[in-house]
Amino acid sequence: MGQNNDSFNIAQEALSWGKDILIAIIIALFIRQFVLAHTIIPSGSMIPTIQINDHIIVNKLTYRFTEPKRGDIVVFHEDIDLIKRVIGLPGEEIDLRDGKVYIDGKVLEEDYLNEPMNTNIKGVLEYPFKIPENCYFVMGDNRNVSQDSRYIGPISKDKIFAKAGLRIWPLKSFGFLK
Repeated sequence: MGQNNDSFNIAQEALSWGKDILIAIIIALFIRQFVLAHTIIPSGSMIPTIQINDHIIVNKLTYRFTEPKRGDIVVFHEDIDLIKRVIGLPGEEIDLRDGKVYIDGKVLEEDYLNEPMNTNIKGVLEYPFKIPENCYFVMGDNRNVSQDSRYIGPISKDKIFAKAGLRIWPLKSFGFLK
């Protein structure tokens, strides 16, 4: 009789562990789908802020409750997932000249850049350009190689699905993105 009782306890323990593992998997999948995600940066369009092969945690919840702000590093879908910085907001007029970005006629101060932008290459838009409502003008920090709003146009808010937040690799660069 003792052996049957031991088998029953082992089965109960295994069932309890299985239930706990299943709950953990469901929670992890929920978080991955709706809250946080991990991404590896494939290109140099955000250098010097983000390097090729950096591992970034992105927050998928932020823009369900707030609007993107100038300077935010966002992830959006435009044929593929892209990561860029919000430069212009809905309703603003953006101009590119003299290697600088102008918002409503004022120079945008950008301390995250390490070289001036080549404004001889304008892309598909005519400048000055008024950003449509519910759209954002995004650019990579590595302006001279970035395929951004200059080439693909303004990004609709419904295409923006995450805010880049935390670099987790390489460890020497661990920290929040600015």
